[in-house]
Amino acid sequence: MKLLFLIGDSAVGKMTVGQELMKLTGLRLFHNHMTIEPVLEIFGHFSGQTVQRLREVIFEDFAASGLYGMIFTYMWAFDQQSDWDYVAHVSDIFKSHGADIYYAELVASQEIRLFRNSTENRLRHKPSKRDIEISNLRLRMDDEKYRCESLDGEIPFENYIKIDNSNLPPEETSRMIKDRFDL
Repeated sequence: MKLLFLIGDSAVGKMTVGQELMKLTGLRLFHNHMTIEPVLEIFGHFSGQTVQRLREVIFEDFAASGLYGMIFTYMWAFDQQSDWDYVAHVSDIFKSHGADIYYAELVASQEIRLFRNSTENRLRHKPSKRDIEISNLRLRMDDEKYRCESLDGEIPFENYIKIDNSNLPPEETSRMIKDRFDL
């Protein structure tokens, strides 16, 4: 069993790289909006507690499933202890079933991420991003409020890679991750 955290800022390409990585490796993709979008649709607003509970069930059941592994996309605010705690918690769920844990961080400038924020693939899978003006505003506000790019040496994990995917196609980025971790 393997768990790959695919981390990075909003619209950096986590889901798209995850889709390509799933094709290459057989790992299953669980992108963060797979729980966010249904909650928004059902409740009419974001309910963090509901999203967390849904994810918890998926993590626990998947970790116990005996499947090859999962890619989980996550926008990790490195300046928030609660995010470090959450990543540790999810890791512990998988480790309790003997999983190996990997971390791939994607980085790109805000300008590139704003461009990617309105790509066809993103909008197809993330209805809440379809109001581009509001989505771009949220991206800028999150950039001001949180630090979602790690500092050099901040990530203490052995199975970690940081990739500036600004000018890389998703296929190449996913191949780099696959090769680095022998997935």
